[in-house]
Amino acid sequence: MTPKGASYYLSWRLAVEANNVRAWRTVPSQCLRYVEAYMRGGQYDRDLDLIVDQVLSYINEIDPSNDGMDAWILDVDDTCISNLLYYREKRYGCDPFDKAGFKAWALKGGCQAIPAVLGLFNNLVQNGFKVFLITGRDQETLGQVTSDNLHDQGFIGYERLILKTAGFKGQSALAYKSEMRRRLEKEGYRIWGNVGDQWSDLQGECLGNRTFKLPNPMYFVP
Repeated sequence: MTPKGASYYLSWRLAVEANNVRAWRTVPSQCLRYVEAYMRGGQYDRDLDLIVDQVLSYINEIDPSNDGMDAWILDVDDTCISNLLYYREKRYGCDPFDKAGFKAWALKGGCQAIPAVLGLFNNLVQNGFKVFLITGRDQETLGQVTSDNLHDQGFIGYERLILKTAGFKGQSALAYKSEMRRRLEKEGYRIWGNVGDQWSDLQGECLGNRTFKLPNPMYFVP
């Protein structure tokens, strides 16, 4: 890694994570090796651990009610389960998004749990929160395999897995997830927290009391 190249990558990743760079389609080619080193060299995992520690500290401040309506929202892809092995073959986001290729990957049901988030999930369930997993994956084609993948990786005990139905085809992730959260609030749930790797997970309507952004320098979902 050259000092100049590393400096550019660090600036670019900061701008991406702060949502100052928007609607980017691919990782700059000069950042390839730096993204790979970040994702596989341990810093990504350390960043996740620090963020989850902050979430756990916040959870400890909450006094849940006894009515079963205290809720948390978790995203699925690269929040609960990792697509890192898929993106390794896509040069860590330097190649354009391949919708068919990603669907084929997801159908294998081989995504690994992200350990820090699995620990967070288990903490939430054990403390009586209702956990809703909201994903932009297609319900018809990926619903069962996603449910099985999550179960196989230890995500057991969530209240509901919410997938995208045909009625939301063509809607942005931001609009779709806002509507799903609005419906949960209409059911009477109090959303204490919302965790995701994309800003579209954490913006829009009915966000909950606090949001927590996980790092992801490999792709952007509007």
